[in-house]
Amino acid sequence: MSDKEFSSNEDLSLPKATVQKIITEVLSQLSSVGGKEDKDAHQTMTKPARDMLINCALEFLRMLSSEANDISERESKKTISLEHIETALTELGFGEYIPGCREVVEEWKETQKKRIDRGERMKGFGGAKDLGEDELLRMQQELLGQAGHSAS
Repeated sequence: MSDKEFSSNEDLSLPKATVQKIITEVLSQLSSVGGKEDKDAHQTMTKPARDMLINCALEFLRMLSSEANDISERESKKTISLEHIETALTELGFGEYIPGCREVVEEWKETQKKRIDRGERMKGFGGAKDLGEDELLRMQQELLGQAGHSAS
């Protein structure tokens, strides 16, 4: 792990609410694959089991980032790239996860592109950037009124 060590385990964690959401989604998907029709019939996980899962995930991230760092240092690179992560996954015996990881990266890139495109479209929208807040509120109320009339 080169000369740089992590300061302490106490400094690192994953958001428990996010982890719980992921666990719930995965368990729900697994129960639906098992042929159960009832949405509420999926498995649950105890808090100690969730905490252990978080600790395992953190250890995996430590190993992966350390290996990727070593690979980038061997190549005299100062930045860890996707290729370094993929090589680290392969060297650690997790190469079969690379295609799934690539899919997630592509989804993320598409999401980012849509965010940028939406931001570009909104720049100077109809001259709105030059209008005051009161004028924008008046226009909003007018549009809402028009929408209400067309719905009836």
